[in-house]
Amino acid sequence: MEVLIGYFILINIVGFIIMKVDKQRAIEHRWRVPELHLWGITLLGGALGTWMGMRTFRHKTKRPLFRFGLPFVTFIYIGLMGYLLLV
Repeated sequence: MEVLIGYFILINIVGFIIMKVDKQRAIEHRWRVPELHLWGITLLGGALGTWMGMRTFRHKTKRPLFRFGLPFVTFIYIGLMGYLLLV
């Protein structure tokens, strides 16, 4: 169980950082992180980190898929983690 919790902490840190990197690249008009990679990190468990990164850096907030999708996936993962911790 400790490994699973460690994994979720790490992947969420990665999700947060990748949103910061993508925002910085957007500001500098450089190559961006593909949205598929952002969603990949999200679906691998980094939903809370990417959502927090989106809110903190005000990045992808106008895109409905991110604005509504990230919170939705985050709540799914929070529920899943709660269930796994109780079982």
